[in-house]
Amino acid sequence: MMELRNTPARDLDKFIEENLLPDTHFRKQINQAIDIICGFLKERCFRDSSYPVHVSKVVKGGSSGKGTTLRGRSDADLVVFLSPLTTFQDQLKHRGEFIREIRRQLEACQREEVFSVKFEVQTSHWDSPRALSFMLSSPRLRKGVEFDVLPAFDALGQLTGINKPNPEIYVKLINECILLQKEGEFSTCFTELQRDFLKQRPTKLKSLIRLVKHWYQNCKEKLGKPLPPQYALELLTVYAWEKGSLNTDFNTAQGFRTVLELVINYKQLCIYWTVYYDDKNPSIREYLSRQLSKPRPVILDPADPTGNLGGDPKGWWKLAREAEDWLDYPCFKNWDGSPVSSWTLSTESISEDDETCDPRMYQKYGYIRTYEPSYFSQYSSTFQKASTPQEEENWTCTIL
Repeated sequence: MMELRNTPARDLDKFIEENLLPDTHFRKQINQAIDIICGFLKERCFRDSSYPVHVSKVVKGGSSGKGTTLRGRSDADLVVFLSPLTTFQDQLKHRGEFIREIRRQLEACQREEVFSVKFEVQTSHWDSPRALSFMLSSPRLRKGVEFDVLPAFDALGQLTGINKPNPEIYVKLINECILLQKEGEFSTCFTELQRDFLKQRPTKLKSLIRLVKHWYQNCKEKLGKPLPPQYALELLTVYAWEKGSLNTDFNTAQGFRTVLELVINYKQLCIYWTVYYDDKNPSIREYLSRQLSKPRPVILDPADPTGNLGGDPKGWWKLAREAEDWLDYPCFKNWDGSPVSSWTLSTESISEDDETCDPRMYQKYGYIRTYEPSYFSQYSSTFQKASTPQEEENWTCTIL
């Protein structure tokens, strides 16, 4: 961490290349490990089950799926979509038994020496854990690869191109989350959308995400829990780029500073994207109005409107204080000692029928639009005003 803070602003790209980008050999090793587990899940794991279990697909999520892996951090999320799970409630009710079956089969393969690799399964203390966590090691791997395997209901089915999912999928999600009081619980069902939201981004933006993640991981070691979810920082980085740059070649120090300033001003954050869901469906619109009325920060998962990544305000407060200290370090100084400037974030409003909006940009990035909170009041009587401290702040609700 000391190395990053003392890196001159002009050398941050070099720092990322030399310290954060995974090398080709490392990526190949990770992909080999993932292929082994995917093959096991599809072909071996459920073939002897007492009732038919069909694996419709296995999706690589996390940093490996998004293309933002940090050098030396060998972890992978694999979401396995299973045919017996036909509702979100099914996933919640039965995922524990599928995780136990996957574990049982992994241990059987270990005893039978089916694979030339070793599995070290971590014990869960929950009756219905969300994931099976284990370490895969092999003489061919320089270090073990940590896996999280998550059973999920295939809510999206087969995705086609850049079309938005059917809004009814989100209506069902919202209804079940409200019924079960489990908002954000089923984000795994939308892993493909989370992955695609970041995977197709420009290479340099993904490098900036790596830099922010590196900073966050070291803050986590220093500050401990609670902290905001790392995914929230990734989304803030995308937001900063969309609102402040949109260039494929930009000044990394400026982008980094902009993200840290957003962290410092966390009490004013109210952000969501319209790439996969929007306010055209009345049920979704009404739900979004409630989500956006919650205390700041509000950062909605672009793939799952029930997932608010705002997190614990105490965690944001700690991270904000650390970010303030960082703005005085050499990594934010120009060659003459002056501070690096941040991006000027666009705040102009764009109406729904604005003909200047390029639909191709909207489809690719979710066109940037900014609305005051009153935007939703004309549609829904359930839009509640924020608490008094929030009303005193000069904040905007940003839709991307």
